[in-house]
Amino acid sequence: MARQPVVALLYNDIPSQPEELDHTVDLSPEALGFTPYFDLEDIPAEEEYAKIEAALTDAGYKVASYNIKDRFERLFKFLARRKIDVVFNLVEFFHGRPEEEMLVASFFELLEVPYTGAPPMTLALAQNKPLAKSVLRSYDLPTPRSMTIRTMADFKSRHNLHYPLIVKPACEDGSGGIENASIVSSMKALRARTEFVLTDFKMDALIEEYIEGRELNVAVLGNGERRRVLPISEITFEDMPEHLYKIVSFQAKWDPLHEAYHKTIPSCPAELPKSKTEEAQRLALKATEALGTRDYARVDMRMDKKGNLFILEVNPNPNLSEGTGIARSAEAARMKFSDLLKEIVESALERAKHRQAAEE
Repeated sequence: MARQPVVALLYNDIPSQPEELDHTVDLSPEALGFTPYFDLEDIPAEEEYAKIEAALTDAGYKVASYNIKDRFERLFKFLARRKIDVVFNLVEFFHGRPEEEMLVASFFELLEVPYTGAPPMTLALAQNKPLAKSVLRSYDLPTPRSMTIRTMADFKSRHNLHYPLIVKPACEDGSGGIENASIVSSMKALRARTEFVLTDFKMDALIEEYIEGRELNVAVLGNGERRRVLPISEITFEDMPEHLYKIVSFQAKWDPLHEAYHKTIPSCPAELPKSKTEEAQRLALKATEALGTRDYARVDMRMDKKGNLFILEVNPNPNLSEGTGIARSAEAARMKFSDLLKEIVESALERAKHRQAAEE
């Protein structure tokens, strides 16, 4: 009997126990001011990791899960005392900082431990939104026109961008710093929001032309010539109230008590003309190749009212929770969750074999 490959499922969950909603709060539609679409209780992170572990086990792997808890010494000891074939890398931050995600991948590189997902350079590049946009433009890929402000001394009253504009922290993750007030339509509002981002987030401010239109998530699996696109998912905004912009804000992603959370509804596959589907697929494949993603990625796009597509972001190592994100697209392609994870693992194992063969 062939030996079961050993997969180390590594994550960084701090604190390990998630905060729960205050059950003394009135959660009725009358009190909230809207009718919730999703459950108001978030699924604890441990349950999400347990589902991934179960799916990997179903796929035929022996799985060792481990919470590194913001400590490299724990990670090193774990890897030193176990013989593993590949790391399934679910570490998205370190010391609470998303920009240190790349350091964990660098650690795997130094130890020559095979791991899933993007290499350090890609993680760093994707984290820096202005730099990533520069790379996209160098490949003639469409992305909203923009400018970057490092200090208020750089702020100029004249620019060639067209309102409305959206102001984002240049190196945040998970829609951090993106909210209704991020979209501005005047110089006064632009100045105020830019100063807010510089002061509160202590990083550059990325100012983009806001693309009014449909939001598309394009999931990509595989590497090189084997890259392929899964069915395109759309975030629909039909029920978004007039006082909220049709964007996937921080509140829409993470706050189950905010109305935007329940008005950004995923739909997969997206209903698009065949020509637009094919165009979005081509752009996603070229964008992931340009930024050097590996194994799996998600490309977020906007399609304006004229049908023009714009790449907002390339997301290496996107969320893999069952029933959401890339897993939703895989389900639309009739892939089991376990099959999706297996394909990611096998891509990493194949890469490790090629590296070993090259060294021999």
